[in-house]
Amino acid sequence: MIRVTENFRKIQDLLAEASANAGRAADAVRLLAVSKSQPAAAVFEAVSAGQREFGENFVQEALSKIAEVKRDDLCWHFIGRLQSNKTRQVAENFQWVHTIDRLKLAQRLSRQRPYYAGDLNVCIQVMVDVEEGKSGVPPQDLPELARAVAELPRLKLRGLMCIPAFHGEFEAQRTSFRRLRLLAEGLSAAGIKTDTLSMGMSADFAAAIREGATIVRIGTALFGERPSGKV
Repeated sequence: MIRVTENFRKIQDLLAEASANAGRAADAVRLLAVSKSQPAAAVFEAVSAGQREFGENFVQEALSKIAEVKRDDLCWHFIGRLQSNKTRQVAENFQWVHTIDRLKLAQRLSRQRPYYAGDLNVCIQVMVDVEEGKSGVPPQDLPELARAVAELPRLKLRGLMCIPAFHGEFEAQRTSFRRLRLLAEGLSAAGIKTDTLSMGMSADFAAAIREGATIVRIGTALFGERPSGKV
């Protein structure tokens, strides 16, 4: 039995505490429940506890889960690596995409977003730490990409996202997240306004909140370990 309801309450308290320590309002940070590899039953329990925003990494798994949960009051975020051949399914079924790292993906999402669905909220994923196998636009290429994405129809550029290298120490964690915040401030100074920093997960959300996160992506701390055999 997944004790999602109890974990949800604990996380809410921890987010409020981290926000207070950062001198921020308790409602300044939104919890995105990362439900990848979790059964629909876990999503239902989180919904019963009050959660409404869910993040998924794999398109086919997400579509199956969205169809099974079948709730119009939920907001689904795509937070995995996006392949060109999956953009239509994402454009038609999600409200947010956090992992834009090249213009081609944004252009496909723009063309494929249904008119009845409203604008698709998007974040650009930035490589704040150089790691082999990690996605993200290099910081020096961000302004050009952000300006191009912001001009596309059917999309709304909301902000930036990152998955930093693992750092065990709080101050080291802050360093990576600070890079993303400063990049967002640089965009603002250049006239590209954003309102979202998607950063921080179960092990480092407090540091992310200290550096200005507006969305934290929590999976394990909410749902527990993923079921055996899942990645």
